[in-house]
Amino acid sequence: QVQLVESGGGLVQPGGSLRLSCAASGSIFSIYFMVWYRQAPGKQRELVAFITKGGVTNYADSVKGRFTISRSNPENTVYLQMNSLKPEDTAVYYCNAATGRLPGDFWGQGTQVTVSS
Repeated sequence: QVQLVESGGGLVQPGGSLRLSCAASGSIFSIYFMVWYRQAPGKQRELVAFITKGGVTNYADSVKGRFTISRSNPENTVYLQMNSLKPEDTAVYYCNAATGRLPGDFWGQGTQVTVSS
């Protein structure tokens, strides 16, 4: 019922910036959380950031102060502004939509972010 499409990934040098986008379509009226997850090679999936329907945001400690999650008006696109990127930020980043508990049932296809010299 909800379709998510990520874009904006790529290769960037340490200290650089990148902005990811997640376009949502379908029956989005019931979505409360829009979430960014990431999974690096050999590591568990981790929550990066979320934004609620009311605009409340939360971040993983590892990205706090460097990443910013935001949404468009109308609220059909969610962004992740990534600044001061580090090699350890290298991962596939996934957009996720949830009506209640995390993770939600709706996932994007993922977009690769590689931070390397």
